[in-house]
Amino acid sequence: MAKLTPKTLNLSDDERIQLQQLSDRHNTPQQIARRARIILMASEGQNHREIARNLDINRQMARLWRNRWLETNGKDLSILQRLQDQERIGAPVKFSMEQVIELFALACSPPCDYGRPISHWSSRELADEIIKQGIIESISVRHVGRLLEEAEVKPHQSRYWLTPP
Repeated sequence: MAKLTPKTLNLSDDERIQLQQLSDRHNTPQQIARRARIILMASEGQNHREIARNLDINRQMARLWRNRWLETNGKDLSILQRLQDQERIGAPVKFSMEQVIELFALACSPPCDYGRPISHWSSRELADEIIKQGIIESISVRHVGRLLEEAEVKPHQSRYWLTPP
């Protein structure tokens, strides 16, 4: 059986220096430092098994970062960007930006304009009203609270900044 050797990895002197600095720096996150060491060892001609044994990781991780380094070789990225995780695909966005803006506009308007017998909006009242108006089919009370918190919209204080004293 033929032994498959990993692809050779050639580093420039500048890349080698930057990777060494990243792996030696005390404030570098450990994931980045480990990845830098993987690349440095791979450039010294070590195979995946040797790298894994020396760094106490599995071979798949050594293979992954060697291949990822080779894939990003021609791209205009910094050393740190090449060692970062790739963007992950998340769940699709459930609400459009227009719907969220409608929620914020509703939160900043007085509840009496919508026939609500309350002085200030709560997350529950906002969720009920936005569903009642047909802007959003369904939304949880907690999600309304999270959206308002992220945007730093505070409906209970809207009177203070919408109308002068």
